[in-house]
Amino acid sequence: MRLLLVEDDNHVAAALSAVLARHGFDVTHARSGEEALRALVPDSANFGVVLLDLGLPDQDGYEVCGKIRKRTSIPVIMVTARSDVRSRIHGLNLGADDYVVKPYDTGELLARIHAVARRTPHTDDTGSTETALRLGPVHIELLTRQVRVDGTLVQLTRKEFDLLALLAQRPGVVFRREQIISEVWQTSWEGTGRTLEVHVASLRSKLRLPALIETVRGVGYRLVVPAG
Repeated sequence: MRLLLVEDDNHVAAALSAVLARHGFDVTHARSGEEALRALVPDSANFGVVLLDLGLPDQDGYEVCGKIRKRTSIPVIMVTARSDVRSRIHGLNLGADDYVVKPYDTGELLARIHAVARRTPHTDDTGSTETALRLGPVHIELLTRQVRVDGTLVQLTRKEFDLLALLAQRPGVVFRREQIISEVWQTSWEGTGRTLEVHVASLRSKLRLPALIETVRGVGYRLVVPAG
C-alpha cells in the first residue's frame, strides 16, 4: 500500500518510514502542507492512507485536512501531540478518519492504518470504485466476497479471500512476504511465514489453478493472469 506521510520533522519521518517500510508500505514523505497537496495531485487515488501531522511549517494541519477532503476521499489519520478532546473532535469534524496522539504505540498505529484502509472501497486508475475483479476465468466479487472460476463458486476462508483479493488488485506486481502478512494478517512477519505458505497452497488447490500465484524466490508472491 502506498502511504503519504506528512511530517515536518525529518528524524521522526525517517524513523517512522523505516518501520512502515518493514511492514510493506511504500512511503512518500511530504514536509509541508503544500508539498502534501502537490503529492496528491494528480495521483491521489494511488495512495491508500495519509498520515497527517498537525504542526506543519506553512499551514495548520487542520487546514490541510480540509483541503484534502475537498478533493479526495482518501483516508486521513491525524497524528499529533494535541491530546485534548476539543482538538480531536475538530479534526474528526473536518473529515479525518482517525486521530492518533503522540507518543503512540507502533502496533496500534499500524492497526489503525489497516482499519481505515479496509473501510475505504478500492478504486481503479480512473478513480471509479471497483466492486469486482475479472482475471481470465477467475471472477472476484469484492462486496459479496465471492470467487468463481469458470462460473463455479469456490468456497474460500476469510483470509484466503483477503490474500487473493490483495494480489488480484495488482496482477503481475510482486508483493513482499512482509507486506502480505501486514496487509492480510495485520501483524509482523515473525512466526507467520508458514501460515502464508499454507494459505497460498490452499488457494492454488481450491482454485485448481496452480500457476495463478507465482512464488518469487526470496521476495514474495505475485498473481499471474491466466488465459481464458
